[in-house]
Amino acid sequence: MQTKITEGVKVSVQTAYQAEQSNPANGIFLFSYKITIENLTPYTVQLLSRHWHIFDSNGTHREVEGDGVIGIQPVLEPGQSYNYISGCNLKTEIGKMWGTYTFLRMVDQERFNVTIPAFDLFCPFKMN
Repeated sequence: MQTKITEGVKVSVQTAYQAEQSNPANGIFLFSYKITIENLTPYTVQLLSRHWHIFDSNGTHREVEGDGVIGIQPVLEPGQSYNYISGCNLKTEIGKMWGTYTFLRMVDQERFNVTIPAFDLFCPFKMN
């Protein structure tokens, strides 16, 4: 698990290769990732948007930006956490992702960025 705290918001990531939904012969490798976001600040915050950097081991780089996560812009009171599961497809057996979330601090309407720690995506059979 990868974890990073930025501006009092903790982001943790767990990944898994989805063999049953992948098709290596056609260059389709599907990975899931579970993100847990914890508000360690004394303020209520809202996740507004995400910005991902996705790399395949062949050098391909993609960026994905959008509102919220999985269609939701969660509001987190102090001490609350939110988790979700999403996925990413790669054209190779190994890759990497990282990014940022943009949050809004509700008390003063200040926006701030929170780092999503870099994490590796790899098929278990590549580790042998």
